[in-house]
Amino acid sequence: MVKSECERLKKVVVCTPQKEYPHAKNKKEHNIGELGGPELALRQHGLLKQKLKEFGAEVLDLPELIGHPNSVFTRDASLYTPRGYIKLNLGLKTRKGEETWMADFLNAQGGLCAGEINEPGTVEGGDVVLAGNVAFIGNSVRTNEEGIRQFSKIVTKMGYEVRAIKLPDTILHLDKALMTLDSKRVLFCKEFVSRKDISGFEGVEIICGENTTANIICLGDNEFIVNYTNDVVIDLLKRRDYVVHVLDLTEFTKGMGGPNCLIMPVERSAHQGE
Repeated sequence: MVKSECERLKKVVVCTPQKEYPHAKNKKEHNIGELGGPELALRQHGLLKQKLKEFGAEVLDLPELIGHPNSVFTRDASLYTPRGYIKLNLGLKTRKGEETWMADFLNAQGGLCAGEINEPGTVEGGDVVLAGNVAFIGNSVRTNEEGIRQFSKIVTKMGYEVRAIKLPDTILHLDKALMTLDSKRVLFCKEFVSRKDISGFEGVEIICGENTTANIICLGDNEFIVNYTNDVVIDLLKRRDYVVHVLDLTEFTKGMGGPNCLIMPVERSAHQGE
């Protein structure tokens, strides 16, 4: 189960881009900026899986959903909580169906469903950041107010305080603007997330840009995976004595995704060895 993004990653779902992602037929419909090169995307994803395994995480590789190039971005279809996964409802029309695809896989792994988001509500996993007893959720082009209402009803019963953050249409998901660093700190884009939004946490602020983003993978135990073009964040983290694993994941940023979009955490633990 997963309580907080900063806990040690123990099990994760990924989706290797074999055919669908690099061969999307309608980029505009799928909201893909530019197709990733097939061989390079496969190689970069392989290095990501290798790094996750080196860290000690079990990597569950779910085959692509046919006709769904965005299925490589496993973060969005479900969200694991301390009481099981929430079956989400994706806000992009061409991604509908990925929710059931992911839920069927999680059920086959023995997963428990803690609730689901139903129409007309929409919530995508990239809009949710769990941080201790706080559940941040972005009110974005993909996650609407009704989805936030349903989500809040589910997670407040688990003891979370829900903090909704309104995002401009230019920011696809909250994880571009906010991510946990540890139990007391968050990385945030100051033009989209206010100090009030993150009250109770120490904020490490950045200004979002073409390459500068909070979209990083928190492995836990003060270790992170960061795309190599995100040099501002790499420098910030290193100066604070965090361990940074720099990977080239540019074939996925082309498709409007970042490192965090490529993983769906299934299990995290508070301390190494638990």
